[in-house]
Amino acid sequence: RGGARMKIAVVGGTGDFGANLAARLVEAGQDVVVGSRDAERAQAAAAEIGARGATNAEAVDGVDLVVLAVKAEAALSTAADLAAAIGAPVLSVASELRFTKAGIFPGGDERSLAERTQELLDAPVAAGLHSLAAATLAGGRADGDALVCGDDADAKQRALELAALVVTGRALD
Repeated sequence: RGGARMKIAVVGGTGDFGANLAARLVEAGQDVVVGSRDAERAQAAAAEIGARGATNAEAVDGVDLVVLAVKAEAALSTAADLAAAIGAPVLSVASELRFTKAGIFPGGDERSLAERTQELLDAPVAAGLHSLAAATLAGGRADGDALVCGDDADAKQRALELAALVVTGRALD
């Protein structure tokens, strides 16, 4: 793909993480569609950053990469709702964490959200950007590296290209 301009749908693009990610991608010259359950909300958020807004199902149509940027608790239901509409590789950015007095631990399932998302879709899923927070993307590219993993080479390559656009460091496989 050689750094070509990608058409990217940011599902959950009106939330803090999705909106900041979408803004960084627009700044990097990408063709971004902000998706939301509410088309008017998506269009309003998109207008602020120079992107297009649409319902999630409309946003994922004909794109090169779908970023599933909804909160962890909504990731699987959103993926299931969009399964028929998604035809492009997906980047899953949410991770399930349990915050306890003893520390921060993975969610209860031994499989990642990306692995469980993959079971719901006919498109390949990569996982990445888990070390980035909405606040780190708010003022520009996030400091540091971004990690991406997956078992589909094309999905992983697209996700790595996206990651390289939003961090000051490296996009690492």
